[in-house]
Amino acid sequence: MLYGIAAATAALLLTAALTALLRSLALRLGAAGGPGLLSAPTRPRPSVPPGPSGRERRVPLLGGIAVAGATALVGCAGDWTGVAPLGPETGRLLVAALVVALAGLAADLLPVPAVLRLTAVAGAAVLAVPYDALGVPGGVLAAGWIVLVTHAFRSLDQSDGVLGTVGVVTAFALSGCAAAEVMDGLAALLSVLAAALTGFLMHAWPPARIAAGRCGSQFAGFVLASAIVLVHAERPAGPGFGAAFALTAVVSADAVLVLVSRRRAGRPVLRSAPDHLVHRLRRAGLTRQGVMVVMGLAAFAGALVGLSIDLGWLGARAALWVAGAVLLVGAAGALRPGPRPRRPGVRPRSRPHAIPAPGGPATGAAHRPGGLLRPPADVANGAVKVP
Repeated sequence: MLYGIAAATAALLLTAALTALLRSLALRLGAAGGPGLLSAPTRPRPSVPPGPSGRERRVPLLGGIAVAGATALVGCAGDWTGVAPLGPETGRLLVAALVVALAGLAADLLPVPAVLRLTAVAGAAVLAVPYDALGVPGGVLAAGWIVLVTHAFRSLDQSDGVLGTVGVVTAFALSGCAAAEVMDGLAALLSVLAAALTGFLMHAWPPARIAAGRCGSQFAGFVLASAIVLVHAERPAGPGFGAAFALTAVVSADAVLVLVSRRRAGRPVLRSAPDHLVHRLRRAGLTRQGVMVVMGLAAFAGALVGLSIDLGWLGARAALWVAGAVLLVGAAGALRPGPRPRRPGVRPRSRPHAIPAPGGPATGAAHRPGGLLRPPADVANGAVKVP
């Protein structure tokens, strides 16, 4: 008990400190914009609406290094000291998750093809699956499910604070499920991950100063998905599937929504577009804080159902309510497929500066609250002559 509190506190503080250092380093190296190696992770985030200038703000995507590093350091410290041994299965899971995090970091910094990223996640999932409990066919299916959930968690990082909020809620609930199955090492690792995500959330709270990127989102998604497989590997099929589905209800709803809406609109399924659940909530009028609260409440409801099924408080049929909610979200995607993404290289038309006619009313950017007229910058600099 005391070690759990100390480990969670250490992970929280270590992640918060590392995130601040990484943000400062990323800004110094040009990760917030400009040419260079680190300009790739500063792509415009589609979940952030354009500001008054028409441009989307850029956020460094190196926060995942802090989440993965702090989780690994605190988890390995407990294992090395013998205070909280992870065990062979949990240790193998952590190693595979670090491989996934490194692959995500490479994709954040360099233009890594999607096939290589998918291959890295699939190979790590194959290593993390317990074949002795599931068998080879079941293990292959579980590995494919881990890949899908890991990829789905990537979409949560497209809105400020959502990845951290959903990850913390899911990790805490799953830690309780692991403790109920007397899997102390896995429960300790999940508690450390929840604390690390909480420390990261201090910097990712809207408006976010840093994002997790593929490194952090894939690491968190992989650990949670693999832990769900380990916890429910030896449970009956009905309760196991029901609890696993409820624990991942938010990412499942987002995946169904994207799949249905893109097929309905005739768009490629694997091409990125602003049609995820977080984008639709923003277009519905919610603020960034509102999106984070709604997604967090949805994750809490699903995690509560999953935990209750694992503890025997609810039957496996309780997951049908969660499935119904997911289907409703998918139906919404069928009715409103969402906007079409802009073609690469095509920039939106900018509204030209309004140049007031002599003696006429002031309009557009040339009006100033004081009643004075201010010409545009190109006019003032002499680049354009006004007759």
